[in-house]
Amino acid sequence: MVAETKVAAEPKTQARSGEWNRRIAVWGRWLHIYLSMVSFAILLFFAVTGLTLNHPDMFGEHQQVTQYKGTVQKAWISGTDVAKLEIAEYLRKTHGIKGSVADFRVDDSQLSVSFKGPGYSADSFIDRQTGSYDLTETRLGLVAVLNDLHKGRDSGKIWSWVIDFSAVLMTLLSLTGMLLMWFLKRKRFSGFMTALVGAAICFVMYRVWVP
Repeated sequence: MVAETKVAAEPKTQARSGEWNRRIAVWGRWLHIYLSMVSFAILLFFAVTGLTLNHPDMFGEHQQVTQYKGTVQKAWISGTDVAKLEIAEYLRKTHGIKGSVADFRVDDSQLSVSFKGPGYSADSFIDRQTGSYDLTETRLGLVAVLNDLHKGRDSGKIWSWVIDFSAVLMTLLSLTGMLLMWFLKRKRFSGFMTALVGAAICFVMYRVWVP
């Protein structure tokens, strides 16, 4: 009777194992499909900007430089307490300056304010004696904006979170793809071997051709 009980339990165990495998495969397929759809735009963006970054001569654009002149209130620049916020906001409203304040330097005779953004910069130099300033605004075009977004340069904290989120999505997409390959018994070995060969080729190229 004991032997019969063990024999009867084995098919149940195998059935449960097979059911769990099917559930994992279904959930893996579901995750892979919808992660692909969610991350489609992100993957396309980083793929295209990878090309534009790697071939700047092919996709380069001419920069647009604009010069401005003006005067700020002397009360903002006199004494030891410089009205940094008022000066920055005045330049923004007066000349339509974009980007965030990347640098604000205070010297005895001069102030300098720098605004930075993706594909964008504006630098102003203010004379503390007269309040007059010169401002140079530089726009580098759409490709430069996309390249800076790819690198996260001067794009702010929120966009930094977008890059982190993109990295997590790409990681999950890769892992769910490997999970699906695991359940394709007929193609499991060839699939994993192909992935291994691809990784080995990248490593060899790095070791041989990268200075």
